Amino acid sequence: MSTAALVLPEGAEIILRERYLQRSPSGDYETPAEMFARVAQAVAQGEPPGDGTRDAMAERFYQLMGQGEFLPNSPTLMNAGTAVGQLSACFVLPVEDSLDRIFDAVKQMALIHQSGGGTGFSFSRLRPRGDRVRSTGGVASGPVSFIEIFDATTNVIKQGGRRRGANMAVLDVSHPDIFEFARSKRNGRLNNFNISVAVPDAFMDAEAADAEWPLREPVRGAVVRYVRARELFNEIVTAAWETGDPGLLFLDEINRHNPTPALGRIEATNPCGEQPLLPYESCTLGSINVTRFLGNGHIDWARLAQAIETAVRFLDDVLEVNRFPLRQIEIASLHTRKIGLGLMGWADLLIALGLPYASAQALALAEQLMAFVTKQAHAASARLAQVRGVFPAFAGSIWEHRGQPMRNAAVTTIAPTGTISLIAGASSGIEPLFALSFTRRTFESHELHQINAPLVDACTRLGRADLLSEVQRRGSLAGIDGIPDDLRALFATALDLSPADHLQMQMAFQRHTDSAVSKTINLPRSATPEQIADAYRMAYRGHLKGITVFRYGCKGEQVLSVENLDAQAETGIRVGHDFTGECRQCAQ
Repeated sequence: MSTAALVLPEGAEIILRERYLQRSPSGDYETPAEMFARVAQAVAQGEPPGDGTRDAMAERFYQLMGQGEFLPNSPTLMNAGTAVGQLSACFVLPVEDSLDRIFDAVKQMALIHQSGGGTGFSFSRLRPRGDRVRSTGGVASGPVSFIEIFDATTNVIKQGGRRRGANMAVLDVSHPDIFEFARSKRNGRLNNFNISVAVPDAFMDAEAADAEWPLREPVRGAVVRYVRARELFNEIVTAAWETGDPGLLFLDEINRHNPTPALGRIEATNPCGEQPLLPYESCTLGSINVTRFLGNGHIDWARLAQAIETAVRFLDDVLEVNRFPLRQIEIASLHTRKIGLGLMGWADLLIALGLPYASAQALALAEQLMAFVTKQAHAASARLAQVRGVFPAFAGSIWEHRGQPMRNAAVTTIAPTGTISLIAGASSGIEPLFALSFTRRTFESHELHQINAPLVDACTRLGRADLLSEVQRRGSLAGIDGIPDDLRALFATALDLSPADHLQMQMAFQRHTDSAVSKTINLPRSATPEQIADAYRMAYRGHLKGITVFRYGCKGEQVLSVENLDAQAETGIRVGHDFTGECRQCAQ
């Protein structure tokens, strides 16, 4: 590998040592350069042998990661070139309505978590609480009781102490136990799960009309009872206001964009919702750090295109060398060969360009950038198809219908990039900055004190370095007098933005993304249930595939939190603490 200097931000090596760097039998850690070399060489084994391509691509992969331009999801960094060899982040497992199949899924989940992956499930096929079990004459306990078993198992596994177990539970809005499911995160339950309600277009139409909605027995489809759609919608909204869950999955919208409809209907996603998957499918994610492609106030589109080409090839090679945790997962994953290339550093890029997150110019750039990423990524996948062949499920896919051979059924995804963005020194995914000054507590309780460097530069240029001590105390510019309006807008943090600001950005990226977009709609502590209801409706009308809201302070313990929240300025961030560097449950 090249000896070129690595680009690592302050504190990155601590995070790498805690989570990613391998240790020798004598206890010595590999260096970050050795980690990137290990990953690059392992993934390059997916290239054809014998013509020097492997060595050349290993060098390109190493350079791309080492310079902070691209990073794959955490399991790839952890496990590539090791005996574990499981490199994917996202999995969906089926849960069928029989005791043995349910506990098969528990075991499969445990194996995936042990290898560093996260899992999503639809529990919609399970019979409701109180339903008669014909084989035994007993009474069913319902989906929520079984979700609690999955949750307890996750607590036990804890992914070897290096990565928190992450799950998504989905239940159809027509399930008779939907009210119990919506309330299931109250009282500190299901801490290892994000939960989402699967809603079809018909439910959103019924809610708008204040019409009745049928709850159906999932095995036979018989109507159990009718409820007011708005009553059920308000129950979901109230639970989300109280706990941050459930989110909504718009499954009709997801399936309108299902790349392989002949294989079945998608019913679930990975833990953070950005990757809709069929049963037993997995997806390997990776993200471009867009800030590395900025020069002289402009994006270097040509260099970005080259990085996208290499990143798509990297992710396709991961599929070749991956040691899948289950044979069913290997079969399903290689059948569609889904990959998820996204980006990180979006908030940093906007600040560098002088564009406020909540501006028409930022939305226009979001569409331009993501359209470019997806166009280039599709072209790279098409070129791979010419030499490696199309994905096996190509027949009957949307790509066959378009007459476009593709190596991968899905190519682009916007992931949260929780921990890998810290390694790259970039803001997370497409999120705005959560705070301008904070203390990050790592997995082993190291404390990394940080203040936004561009803000320091801006204050220095204005001759207002005195503002920085106040920013360090508060975490944002909210409530600080004497801040120019343009500076306040440019450095707006997540809770300074309106729900519409968040949603419009998510929509801009979703319009040009194959899979889905991980984005949290952050709300201040003072937000009302009605604001959450409006956000859910706006997300549906905006053709999003899902929505997650989070009202500040609704959880006793949350991934991103602040101290000294001033009641007179509830939309402001104070001194931030990121306890794990992860997005809710899942660190990509």
